[in-house]
Amino acid sequence: MAAYNRQVDQHAADFAVGEAPAVEWFVNHILRASRYPQGFPAMWQVAYRPENRDVVVEFELPGQQVVPAVREYRYIKARDSIDPVARPITEIKQRYARLIACIALRTLHEIFRATPAGVIEAVVFNGRVNTTDRATGKQVRPHLISVEGERAAFDELVLADVDPAACLAYLNALVSPNPFDMEAVEPFIAFDLKRFRFVDATDELADLDSRPNLLKLSPTEFEHVVKDLFVAMGAEAWRTVPSKDGGVDAVATSKNLFFGGVCLIQAKRWTKLVGLDAVHALTGVMTDHNATTGVLVTTAWFSRTSEQFAQRNRITLINGAELKYLIKEHLGIDVIPGTNPPRRVRASDNRQTGKPGPAAP
Repeated sequence: MAAYNRQVDQHAADFAVGEAPAVEWFVNHILRASRYPQGFPAMWQVAYRPENRDVVVEFELPGQQVVPAVREYRYIKARDSIDPVARPITEIKQRYARLIACIALRTLHEIFRATPAGVIEAVVFNGRVNTTDRATGKQVRPHLISVEGERAAFDELVLADVDPAACLAYLNALVSPNPFDMEAVEPFIAFDLKRFRFVDATDELADLDSRPNLLKLSPTEFEHVVKDLFVAMGAEAWRTVPSKDGGVDAVATSKNLFFGGVCLIQAKRWTKLVGLDAVHALTGVMTDHNATTGVLVTTAWFSRTSEQFAQRNRITLINGAELKYLIKEHLGIDVIPGTNPPRRVRASDNRQTGKPGPAAP
């Protein structure tokens, strides 16, 4: 018991300074304590991004069968029998849509209520369902809802009085237009890639590592790596855009869903956060070139506001950790991605060094 208590105390100390494993451990306990009716799946995954102070929850939604197909039972005197009265399919669809909306809002509420603003400023909820594709008969897991809730906006809600669908629209959620028919949406943040974080002390160990270091490449060499990556991912054409066109490095075309037509690509070999200005500038160049989509690739990381803006403007963001993963997957090359996102100093570290901790943002 003493060892367990020490472990809990350590988790609490790590959680207070935003250590990812501790925050994920705590959020998992929050979700485990949330009770749902029998027959609801109790499955989820959690990822925490310290640089953005947000937590991503991949949540397993129940299937349509949780909405009873029978509305009521009636006694038929002439036959002396009790007959079921079917629930109209329209009502089943409405109830199911309302159900997944309520689950999303409930999850955001539970996490915000149990955590401090200094650790979690936003929650991204991705709800998906495990079902069978009626066209192929194969098992599929489409996302039916994705919402990125900011604590400041969520705290202003009076949840007891909101209409769930209207509330999600207010929060700019992505909701399937036909959740009963499993029509999928693209989530705000792809969960799997967020599991690949920067490794601590990358800079200190870089000179002892035989892997290519993206930060030590020249701008031209880095652009070639990005070009090779996108060709491997399905780009059918590639050409360099002159530097006068807003710093966009390439135009790629493809018929697949990732590119969706003409795609402008910008590669930033940076060691600092890529803010909203850089993402905003790409939209102007996309307009000039009548591009369908844009991609911003960096060796660094993005702010949450950049991610939100990109989502609204058909721009895909690829940070250093994701770039490392994609290069390994599609080119078979293991690289050192870039610079670690900033992390807060632990109180114990301050005591050991005698240096004051960073001021609260």
